[in-house]
Amino acid sequence: GAEGERGVAGNIVNAPLAPGTGSDSFRQAYSERILPMLRGFAPELLIISAGFDAHVRDPLAQLRLENDDYAWVSDELAAVAADCCDGRIVSALEGGYDLEALSAACAEHVRVLMKS
Repeated sequence: GAEGERGVAGNIVNAPLAPGTGSDSFRQAYSERILPMLRGFAPELLIISAGFDAHVRDPLAQLRLENDDYAWVSDELAAVAADCCDGRIVSALEGGYDLEALSAACAEHVRVLMKS
């Protein structure tokens, strides 16, 4: 969605990223837009639709994320869950089409969630 779209309840945050965007802009969008809004929403449960098709090796990727980006964002989301909803997180695998990249990024995600 467009950056200004907020949904009927004001609980949608979009951070459009241009094709080819990598780690720095991705992390900046999360740090400056998504995570503050998520904290402000103060969820009682965090549900993650864990898609890994933004990985640099994914054939459908338009972003250039690396495995450590997935670990970073997982850690940031786990911190929000710890602060806002007593650590309650549900994560469901959503997408990723390069099987090696999918397994590596997914392993990073699960590793972070297991320590939180």
